[in-house]
Amino acid sequence: MSCDGGISQLSLDPMKILFLGDVMGRAGRKAIAARLPELRRAWALDFVVVNGENATGGMGLTGSHAQGFFEAGADVVTLGDHAFDQRDMLKAIEAEPRIIRPLNFAKTAPGVGARLFTAANGKKVFVAQALGQVFMKRPFDDPFSALDAALKVAPLGKIADAVIVDFHAEVTSEKMAMGHWLDGRASLVVGTHTHVPTADARILSKGTACLTDAGMCGDYNSVIGMEPLEPMRRFLTGMGKGRFTPAVGEATLSGVYIETDQGKATRIEPVRIGGLLQQHGPSPL
Repeated sequence: MSCDGGISQLSLDPMKILFLGDVMGRAGRKAIAARLPELRRAWALDFVVVNGENATGGMGLTGSHAQGFFEAGADVVTLGDHAFDQRDMLKAIEAEPRIIRPLNFAKTAPGVGARLFTAANGKKVFVAQALGQVFMKRPFDDPFSALDAALKVAPLGKIADAVIVDFHAEVTSEKMAMGHWLDGRASLVVGTHTHVPTADARILSKGTACLTDAGMCGDYNSVIGMEPLEPMRRFLTGMGKGRFTPAVGEATLSGVYIETDQGKATRIEPVRIGGLLQQHGPSPL
């Protein structure tokens, strides 16, 4: 996928899906607004998912900021462990079915953690999200059984033409295990949460595309999207002096692009556009 919006055609009629990682603050929102409309057109995308859980001040998401993603071309917005840090989301998620929170969040939480959507090409896409358990601040329910049950509602190749799973988790091993657990039952299993993109994009033996972490849509001249001073102070002294503040430099749009045939992935490519992680050289697509 070229940084100027070019995309080669390797198959006759693939389903083209773009997933963008955690949007971080104003810088990330600006990058989505500036780049996603053109990417949607230039790459002829059928379906776009954006993880927006850090889009509002680096902590949570408001309904108005979610609406901005939809206006830019997102079909679905996923959340994460900061799903309801912005109180506005408690009502916004009930009014907007295109926002998905984690399946294994508190049982009394509003909204849903999985839903079937219709893509631009008329095909059915099932999107689900779950939170990992390892090294997370709160004890969440088992994500493996939660996703297992959810995917039985819309099995790939029978009800869903594509299945996208956003696994919001801390450790690489848990995210890799989830990919193998869902191999053949999901088109894409992609990790979010760490804000650092991994270099392990691959297609597993039964046709599931996997990436351990999609990275963030944010300013990488930072500490996972925050201005470096306060995080460094806390690492050096063990004490905080102020609040974390999202970095506001040029954001890199980070995520993953896949193509599918009858629900199985035939192609996976990382996406890194703009900012410090801008791709250079020949396009991988």
